[in-house]
Amino acid sequence: MLEVEVGQQLTTHGGTLAVAESCTGGLLAQRITAVPGSSAYFLGGVIAYHNEIKVQLLGVPRDVIVRHGGVSAECTRAMAEGVRARLGSDFALAISGIAGPSGGTPGKPVGLVYVALASSHGTWVEEHRFRGSRHGNRWSASEAALSLLLRHLGSS
Repeated sequence: MLEVEVGQQLTTHGGTLAVAESCTGGLLAQRITAVPGSSAYFLGGVIAYHNEIKVQLLGVPRDVIVRHGGVSAECTRAMAEGVRARLGSDFALAISGIAGPSGGTPGKPVGLVYVALASSHGTWVEEHRFRGSRHGNRWSASEAALSLLLRHLGSS
């Protein structure tokens, strides 16, 4: 399970983690905290389902949401950087997307998800297009976020 591997790597590196979630609604934090001993590295997170919460609690510039939308690489990058700064973690993961089954548009279809990782070395954003159910898309988004962090920790 990726959350166990992430926990082992964070423990080995002595790093801390925070998360900002939108379409996953806390699933990422749930997976991380299901690992015994996760309190040693997991600081907490923000479920920013509404765009105004992204602005108020995570510091996403309103202009980013107006210009690019709450589901965008730019917004997800700002979410990761914002939660890292506010919680004081070494690493931060953010997820924003359209889980479905409704809510998609031709330009932003159901299954479009952005995941971001922020650290002292920079911020990385990935775009994914999942084709599952709502539950499947949410699970796949959490997997993508954990994989992104694990790849980064493995190369450190």
